[in-house]
Amino acid sequence: MYGPVCFLAPAGVDDPQRPSGGNRYDLELMRELGELGYPVKLTPVTGAWPRPSGADGRELSRLLEALPEGSTALWDGLIACGVPDIVQAASRRLRQVVIVHLPLADETGLDPQVARELDQAERHALHAANATVATSRWTAAQLTEHHGLPGVRVHVAPPGVCLAPSAPGTPSGGRHLLSVASLTPRKGHATLFAALGALPRELPWQLKIAGAQPDAAYAAHLHSLIAEAGLTDRVSILGPLAGAELDAAYAWADLLVHSPEKEPWGMVVQEALACGLPVYASDVGGVPEALGHAYFPGETAFERPGRLLPAGDSAAWAEALNEWMCELRLRDRLRTLAEQRQRTLPTWRSTALEVAMALGGFPSTPWHTELEAAPLATS
Repeated sequence: MYGPVCFLAPAGVDDPQRPSGGNRYDLELMRELGELGYPVKLTPVTGAWPRPSGADGRELSRLLEALPEGSTALWDGLIACGVPDIVQAASRRLRQVVIVHLPLADETGLDPQVARELDQAERHALHAANATVATSRWTAAQLTEHHGLPGVRVHVAPPGVCLAPSAPGTPSGGRHLLSVASLTPRKGHATLFAALGALPRELPWQLKIAGAQPDAAYAAHLHSLIAEAGLTDRVSILGPLAGAELDAAYAWADLLVHSPEKEPWGMVVQEALACGLPVYASDVGGVPEALGHAYFPGETAFERPGRLLPAGDSAAWAEALNEWMCELRLRDRLRTLAEQRQRTLPTWRSTALEVAMALGGFPSTPWHTELEAAPLATS
């Protein structure tokens, strides 16, 4: 039996109306750690993270002070990276591991001064922690190179996936497009709408979008873009989906389209591949890692089970989607590659095992080219 772990996550992490990749990661990780023997207690923390009020910070400090000395605090980085002073103070009593889903300054639309402040706060918080967990090699490289963290203290624990039956899709395999992403500027829906609006009108397709709508004004803006592109009869915004409803959306789809401007991993890419769906996605951040490669049966060259496209380039997206809809052979080949990739996707158990290494004070499983000589933090 291992020592208790206090998992500090933003309040609402388990709210089905606020689904996100980060929330899913936290919940699945907590479940798997429990199965590995770690007594994990989820502690939702209320506050305007990553920029909390003074009252938010004081309440968080009281919560940490109530933990027994020597306890382990596993932080969601959205909280920890905004409160470096609190993390530093707690380091005298607690072992601390921080999960970074997305570097704070990489969020789209931040005021430059705010981005600089968040970046500095993140650097101090991560240096005060005993270990950091990154959800992709891309993120890990960002943290080590930009913040100067020793690679042995940065653990790469990509999200896992639960395999699902292959999506039946449509007989032609090309008409049903699915996007699973919150309606925020970083997810790049505007690029997708511009690309679809440029396609020949005679092409038969439908797009369904599943995702939370945290900003009503921005959601209204996207609706106006759909109307301006003449796509109101083809694009459906469904809101947040989970469980059986989300499973049904994947089963309906022929292709996942994911067009973010920035993305540390892209859990929806893996979820689509777990259903045997090809993926067209932006070539950013950790998305290439999530998409991965596969062998076509009888061949020896690695191929992508989809396409990586320039973020924000609606012309490139339009060209790729036009080819997808017009080339049955291409669709069949990518579908086969997606089904092959399905067999090599990581599991949530592998995610939890790497995080367990961080919790136990072990160096990271080597992911970087040079092992640093710096010792692990012990205080």
